[in-house]
Amino acid sequence: MKIALTSDNIAGASDSVLEAMMAASKGDAMPYGNDEATAEVTTMLSELFECDLDVFLVSTGTAANVLSVSAMTPPWGSVLCHTESHLMNDESTAPEFYTGGARFVGIEGADAKMDPVLLKKVVSQKVGDVHSCQPSAVSLSQVTEVGSVYSLDEIRALTDVAKSAGLPVHMDGARFANALVALGCSPAEMTWKAGVDIVSFGATKNGTMASEAIVVFNKALSKELGFRRKRGGHLHSKMRLLSSQMIAYLTDDLWRKNATHANAMMALLQEGLKSVPGVVINTPAQANMLFCTLPAGMAEHLQAEGFAFYGGRWEEGVVRLVTSFRTPAEGIDAFVASARRFADSV
Repeated sequence: MKIALTSDNIAGASDSVLEAMMAASKGDAMPYGNDEATAEVTTMLSELFECDLDVFLVSTGTAANVLSVSAMTPPWGSVLCHTESHLMNDESTAPEFYTGGARFVGIEGADAKMDPVLLKKVVSQKVGDVHSCQPSAVSLSQVTEVGSVYSLDEIRALTDVAKSAGLPVHMDGARFANALVALGCSPAEMTWKAGVDIVSFGATKNGTMASEAIVVFNKALSKELGFRRKRGGHLHSKMRLLSSQMIAYLTDDLWRKNATHANAMMALLQEGLKSVPGVVINTPAQANMLFCTLPAGMAEHLQAEGFAFYGGRWEEGVVRLVTSFRTPAEGIDAFVASARRFADSV
C-alpha cells in the first residue's frame, strides 16, 4: 500500500463534517454569524475550555494566526516567535500585511521551542526607546515546526516572561489537538490556565474542510478582532457552513479521536524507522510530524516505489513525514518495509 506523508492537509474532511455541512446548507439562516449554529460553537468551545470566551471563525489557518496577532500589536511593535515558526517562514507577508507592518522577531531555542532566557533578554531591550521596535506580543507554535511539543511548564515559562513585560500571548494551534493528545492534559491547562490570551484552534488539518476558530480568552481583544476580521475579508456571510463543520468536529470527541489516530500512526512510523539502518531521527516526534535524515538514495527509492513526502528543502537527506487522521497502519508498515529493503540492499 502506497501512502502520502507530505502533510495532514491532504486528508480531506471527516464524513460527519461533510454531512453537517450538507444539512446546514438546507433552509435559511441569518448571515454573518448571527445564526444558531455559530452561537452553539461558542457554547461548545466555552465548555471545552472551561471558561467564558469569544470565538471568531475563519476559513484558513493563516487568517486565524495573522488576525490574532494583529489584534495584539500596533504597527510599530514586534511579535516575538521562534525563528522556525510558521509566522516567520510560511505565512508569506500576511503577518506584515494584517498588522500594518509590525516586525516579526525570531527567538532561538532547541527543537523549535523558544528559549525563555533569550525571550527575556529581547523583551527587556530598549523598552520605551522611540528609535527601536517595541516588543508587543509573543506567539508560540503548538505543535512546533519540527514536531516537538511544548510541555505545560515550558509554556508557562514563556508566558511568565511575556506577562512580566506586559505582553499578550498567542498560541498557533494548527495542530492543537495533536499536541493536546500528546500531553494528555485539558484544553484549559494548555491555554488560558498557562497564560495564553488567544489560541488559533486548528481544525482543518484534523478533519474539517475549511474551518478554524480564533478562541479569545482575553476578551479585551475581542472588539478589535471583530473589526479586523471584517476588514481582512474573513467575515463569511454564510457563517453557518463554517460553524456546522466545527460543531461536527467537536461532537463525540471527533477532534480527539482523529488526533489520537494521527499521533498513533506517527508513533508506529517512528518506531519502525528506528530499526532501519542508516536512518537518523532528528527531533523525536511527539505528535504527528517527524523530521529525519535518510541515507543517500533512500528517499529516491521510496519515492520511486510510490511513497510521497517532502524533502530537498532542508539539509541533505532530511525529509519531513506527517501522518493524518486517515493514515492507514498498513501504509506505515509498507513504508518502513520499503525503507528496510533499501537499507539491506546497500
